[in-house]
Amino acid sequence: MKKIKEKLTQFRIKIKEKLTEFRIKRQIASDNLFSARALFITGLIIMPAVLFNPFTVFRIFAFVAFWFLAWLTGRKNNPLITLAVILCIVLFNLITPYGQVLYSIGNFKITAGALSIGIHRAVTLGALIMISRVTIRRDLRIPGLFGELIGESFRLFSVILNQKHRITRKNLITDIDNLMVELSADGCVNSGTETAATAAAPALKTKPVGFVMIAIVTIISWLPIAMLIYFRIYNRFII
Repeated sequence: MKKIKEKLTQFRIKIKEKLTEFRIKRQIASDNLFSARALFITGLIIMPAVLFNPFTVFRIFAFVAFWFLAWLTGRKNNPLITLAVILCIVLFNLITPYGQVLYSIGNFKITAGALSIGIHRAVTLGALIMISRVTIRRDLRIPGLFGELIGESFRLFSVILNQKHRITRKNLITDIDNLMVELSADGCVNSGTETAATAAAPALKTKPVGFVMIAIVTIISWLPIAMLIYFRIYNRFII
């Protein structure tokens, strides 16, 4: 039994190492295609398209699409935590009944209106989080003092996310304190796969292929809004 457990443990470690290696390759490929500033500007352009889109279906599509893009670009993401956050938002909205009653558990009622609003808000937040994961890199440099503070905040947040495995339940406060001391002393040191030298390196220029991909994603993101505006103008002035 011990040999079997050891072999299973070794197999899991190898699988984890392969997956990590594959993720790093995707991340390097993405970083070589896009500059941090181009991605950041793209994120600022796309976020209003999600927020102004009144259709829940399109917001769900945006959430799934940018979740896939986050995976494709090698960004770390825990699907269990993401789904747990979405579920909590939906459940929180169900506390206030609204619309047709779909199901009752004692005095607790699940209503169609509250459920639809909860899903709408949850996938919106999820989509915005996925967009930020795709478009915000730790090597982002924004001009000015305020931009420097924002960029440093994003960089620190990225490092903390990459080193969150060091924080354990047994020594929660101590682990957090040690991590904060290291970040303060070293100015954001190694984050598992990236070094401080890598983080301080100047941003690469966006490749032509990268610009094409950015344009396609931006157009697809704004397409529902453009169609909605078109049909409203058509119904008002033409029909």
